[in-house]
Parts: sequence; C-alpha cells; structure tokens
Amino acid sequence: MTTFGAWAAVALTIALTIFGQIVIKIRVLHAGPMGDDLGAKLHFLSLLLRDPWVISGYVGALLASFAWMTAMTRLQLSTAYPFTSLAFIIVVGISGIYLGERIQPIQLIGTALVILGLVMVAAGS
Repeated sequence: MTTFGAWAAVALTIALTIFGQIVIKIRVLHAGPMGDDLGAKLHFLSLLLRDPWVISGYVGALLASFAWMTAMTRLQLSTAYPFTSLAFIIVVGISGIYLGERIQPIQLIGTALVILGLVMVAAGS
C-alpha cells in the first residue's frame, strides 16, 4: 500500500464514522421518544437494534476499523490519529445544517481550535 492509499484509508475511516453517527441519530429521531420504565426502554432499544439503518451504522463502524488497521500499516499513529477529529467537525456541521440542531458559538470556537490543531499537525508532518 502506498502512503496515498493509507491516507485514503484514513478518509474512509472518517467517512464511515460520520455515516454511523448521522444514521443512528436520524433513526433515533424517527423512533420517537424512549419510554420511562425499563420495559419501554428495552423495547425502544430492541426496535433500534433491529432497524436495518442502525445495523448499517454498526457495519460502517466495523468497516471503519478495518480501514483504520489498513492505514496503520503505513502511517504513524501520532500523525494520522489527529485527523480523525475531522469526524467531529463534520458531524457538527451536518447536525446544524441537516438535522436542524442549534450550534452554540462556543462550539464553533472549539471547532475552529480543532481545525487549527490539525493545521499544526499537518505542518509538523
């Protein structure tokens, strides 16, 4: 595998992680509120665990771990791992744009700091 292929595997890891987070959030919203008693909570969770979209999120997480192992054959952990924080940044953006979640100014500042940190990591590589 080339270094380019390893970075592609990092990108795939990030994309699959984002997919899993967003699809699970959408399906939880679709399922409605979770009940208060233990039986209602277990029923709610059992419905979600059988949902094909939720299952696809878990499959995405498994595939992300395979992609990560592939990336680790060529890249240093200290260089590649910080880039997984791109998943946090992108999920915040998707949450605000597509899920209608309110993003607080402090979250935007934190996101900007994460981006600054990634720039510093990339410059040091």
